[in-house]
Amino acid sequence: MTEPDRAIIAKRVRDGQPDTAEIRQLAAAAGYEVVGECTQRREPDPALQLGAGKVEELTEQVEATGARTVIFDNRLGPYQVYNLGNELPEGVTVKDRFRLILDIFGQRAQTRKAQLQVELAELRYELPRAEAKTSLAKREERPGFMGLGEYDESREQDIKSRISRIRDELERIEETEQDRREKRRESGFDLVALAGYTNAGKSTLMQALAEDLEVGENESIHPDLDPTAEREDRLFTTLGTTTRRLDLERRDALLTDTVGFISDLPHWLVESFKSTLESVYRADLVLLVVDVSEPIAEIREKLMTSHDTLYERNEAPIVTVLNKIDRIDDAELEEKRAALRALAPNPVAVSAKAETNLEELRARIHEELPDRKRERLVLPMTEDTMSVVSWVHDNAFVEDVEYRDSEVIVDFLARPAVVEQTRAKASDLAADA
Repeated sequence: MTEPDRAIIAKRVRDGQPDTAEIRQLAAAAGYEVVGECTQRREPDPALQLGAGKVEELTEQVEATGARTVIFDNRLGPYQVYNLGNELPEGVTVKDRFRLILDIFGQRAQTRKAQLQVELAELRYELPRAEAKTSLAKREERPGFMGLGEYDESREQDIKSRISRIRDELERIEETEQDRREKRRESGFDLVALAGYTNAGKSTLMQALAEDLEVGENESIHPDLDPTAEREDRLFTTLGTTTRRLDLERRDALLTDTVGFISDLPHWLVESFKSTLESVYRADLVLLVVDVSEPIAEIREKLMTSHDTLYERNEAPIVTVLNKIDRIDDAELEEKRAALRALAPNPVAVSAKAETNLEELRARIHEELPDRKRERLVLPMTEDTMSVVSWVHDNAFVEDVEYRDSEVIVDFLARPAVVEQTRAKASDLAADA
């Protein structure tokens, strides 16, 4: 088995104590073994991000540990990367936070959509660097200015053209997925989406709520159903979307897990993955999952950011799910409920791992989903009647079926669109009778 690459974490902050917990998690998610860290509190150095003395200390750590990568939990400009590379031992790679995240995305991308989104993000990351190389090289009339490599205006244009082509393809994929969502609704399925920060336990909650994969209907509208919503304590387990059937007693629903939010992402990176979030924006109900074992200030910040993201385009009701209550006691849970009341006025507290309070969550999902219409359908007895009754069973919650000599009476609950379809089918039967 290949040993993981060794890495040292570097972070600069203007004030306070540098927190490296998340960047360490990100490094581990990318496959690195973190063997040290180097932090500093000061204003950013334009050339090196860290001060020159701190870079010397970083160099000593690299030499002592044999690390081959230095990962900054800061955004680095192209010249800072170049300058740091000159200061550190030969062969050591310098990455910033966003390059690391792109690496993780690239490792996890399995579907065509996910791969396109990763490529789009990488191109948007590279574009300002290509523009800087061209601009400064022209200004100095020196190709390869500051060792950044030969400039080539055509490279900048190639990136912009590729970005445009990827956006067009992602738009076509989204149109197909939106058509699939509408067909699901027409077939009687409610759409529930999981949202929240990465590692909040969304995939574990999906496994706990959605065990049944059988949809009982045309598979052409469910090609993305996935039996393996992974349950792992690591970041970015879910990069694309995973959809499974939600286990509810009185209605058919599909549950979709999406890529997790993460703090301090630049707008261009969030924008690159917005088509994945369409599953959230187009849902009938959103379950916003948070890790209630985290500090109150951190939960509050994540809820505020999540609300900004979701309310921008989402019209569906949002239910906050306080997950991982198995990690805290009742007193701490009540304290956090009270502190978060303004952002989460009526949350549901669960443990997806221990499967605690899931019935309460299912009841809340049922309560928040769009109302169903009650219908009493009278069908004339023809050779096609039983196929219509079967269709109603597949697309609605049937409460009673009464068979008479010349007719069949079906009492059921369904989405308004399904009720209209059943009425049309009943009219067709009456016309043929």
